[in-house]
Amino acid sequence: MPRDRTSGQWRCCGWSPAFRGDRLPRSQAMRDEHLIPRHTAESRVVTDRIQVVLELTSRLNLLRHGELEARTALLAEILGRPVPETLTLYPPFYCDYGLNLEFGEHVFVNQNCSFYDLGGITIGDRTMIGPGVTLLTAGHPVDPTERFAGITTAPIVIESNVWIGANATITPGVHIGSGSVLAAGAVVAKDVPANCLVTSGGHVKRRDLNPANSPALGVPGVAPASPEAPATCQRVHH
Repeated sequence: MPRDRTSGQWRCCGWSPAFRGDRLPRSQAMRDEHLIPRHTAESRVVTDRIQVVLELTSRLNLLRHGELEARTALLAEILGRPVPETLTLYPPFYCDYGLNLEFGEHVFVNQNCSFYDLGGITIGDRTMIGPGVTLLTAGHPVDPTERFAGITTAPIVIESNVWIGANATITPGVHIGSGSVLAAGAVVAKDVPANCLVTSGGHVKRRDLNPANSPALGVPGVAPASPEAPATCQRVHH
């Protein structure tokens, strides 16, 4: 489990609504999805920090492969603290916040990975991450009536000895147990127990949503959908 760190003035979003550097306790953070409302002091902090990190990652990805010292220095700026000496990370690399991203020892990250860490990402010791992996800790409310209210965040926790295959995607709030393997291309939206192999393909319809022009959004003259009406999306196999 990560150590609490209080040195970064930015490290608040998804962890501390009081704007201190403190993180929420891990159990609480995993239990509660956090909403960052639009047009608030918190959202302005997020926006400012994202601009800083976009500039830093742009500079990182322009370096020659052999410029290890410069790469390490830029990663330290992105993370807001020294980079573990045993971390191997190959650019290009993308993230949006940096200060809520924590690496264990002997972690390997291959090329073209995107770690969107606004909600917090913890990566355990000896974890291997293949090329093109995406870790997402932020999103928006699902209901169209609330979707533009702000950004929702929930942390991702990856325990030790995990292997994540190429182009896998992990969504907000997921906990990956120690020793597990996520196959290439897997989309993981729920917790994975320790020491198991996970694959995925296709997508499954979960529920209907109110369309943007429905009476639920206050548009006159549009009748609500009948319960017997055919579904607008179905399961698709890839």
